[in-house]
Amino acid sequence: KEAESHLTATLLVSVLGAVLGPLQIGYHTGNVNAPARIIEEFFNSTWRARHNQSMSDHSLTLLWSLSVSIKDFGALLGSLGVKHLADSYGRRNSILIANCLSVAAACIMFASKASGSFEVLILGRLVFGLFCGLVMSLNQLYIQEVSPTNLRGAFATLNQVSLASGILIGMVAGLETTLGTKSNWAMMLSLSLIPALTQYLVLPFCPESPRYLLMNQGEERKAETALLRLRGHADKVSSELEEMKDEAAHTLTRVTVQDFLRKRSYRQPILIVLLVNLGSQLSGFNAVIINYSTKMFQAKFDEAKYLTLGVGVVNVTFTLVAFFFMERAGRRKLLLIGFLSIGVCNFLMTIVDSVLHLVPELQSLQVLLVFCVVSAYELGPGPISWFIAAELFDQPGRPIAMALTSMVNWGGKFVLALLFPPLLKICGAYVYLIFTAVALLAFAVTWLRLPETKGRTFDDIAEEFRGAEG
Repeated sequence: KEAESHLTATLLVSVLGAVLGPLQIGYHTGNVNAPARIIEEFFNSTWRARHNQSMSDHSLTLLWSLSVSIKDFGALLGSLGVKHLADSYGRRNSILIANCLSVAAACIMFASKASGSFEVLILGRLVFGLFCGLVMSLNQLYIQEVSPTNLRGAFATLNQVSLASGILIGMVAGLETTLGTKSNWAMMLSLSLIPALTQYLVLPFCPESPRYLLMNQGEERKAETALLRLRGHADKVSSELEEMKDEAAHTLTRVTVQDFLRKRSYRQPILIVLLVNLGSQLSGFNAVIINYSTKMFQAKFDEAKYLTLGVGVVNVTFTLVAFFFMERAGRRKLLLIGFLSIGVCNFLMTIVDSVLHLVPELQSLQVLLVFCVVSAYELGPGPISWFIAAELFDQPGRPIAMALTSMVNWGGKFVLALLFPPLLKICGAYVYLIFTAVALLAFAVTWLRLPETKGRTFDDIAEEFRGAEG
């Protein structure tokens, strides 16, 4: 069968080597939730040692939310470097360069306890943030450009599978019963060194993106060698190489940010990318689940931490479901189902939350709704929002589009982490209505504007939008 011969060992190793990046990001997303108390206590004792007095609760909470959200702020800054790195150093090498930041960050975080300084921990999270902003986009560029058309979406989804697995591992590592203890938390934060160093053992031996070699560097021989390693069959290589040359013939070689914003054929894809990403970030997934799930369950359940683990498991399960359906159902269907379900769940969440004080038995329904939001998010919007930009743009526009994706995604997370607590105070249960509205808007834009990209070559997709230019 044609599809099976597409999958070679080199291709698989290249993709798996790349997705070690999101594993680290997930790990540092999941591991701060449970040991919050212990690390806050470290902040407090550091402060006491310096000033002979305890920190006020208010300052402590502020400092803690700063330490958590500074990662997303760092990621927002990091995403600005995506285009420069990807175009100057190549898709593969730029992942390896970005990985240095992760190694540095893990060492800095580990050092914070030994040096007795919480500023060092916050600095470590900031440096790690820079890594996040770069790698989530660089990875998608690399994976999309080395994968054959019929496996492109599935492999791109592996990024999200890896991220979700990292979150789960982080949640487990952060529990008091494992490493989230007074003596072990610093070591727990440095465990992301394992995937980071593994990546240095694997990725350097994987081929560079053939599209980058041919279209950006004009190195046809190298591109052919790389393709041969990735595909295994000489006949597949020649047809794919021809396709790329055809595409190179009618695309600009360089696109500046100004060109990117001015170009007519990019307008619609930019709109789609913005709304799909904003829809994913503001669907309430991040707010409800990652940042506040333990607190939300704690108010009502004793075993809150284990329910949060349940969220982690559902999260991983549905990224795997998305992985298996991505090339069968296609991006459009999964996005539409996802956004619609998120809208409905958030609407029901409003109702349940408003009547909870009258009918306390509805608690378990609320937990069920949280699980539904997670599964709907990971089925479509979660994984697809990260890679749709890579499919909608041609070779020169792709790195800028991925930088845009990273900015909107991490920026959305950052703004939400800051705004959600005050919004919750002001609107109470009605905060979920905001999420409902955003999800339905994203549903509408997807329905009206997004073409199906499954199984189509990059050139074919770009052609559709170029039609809009003429």
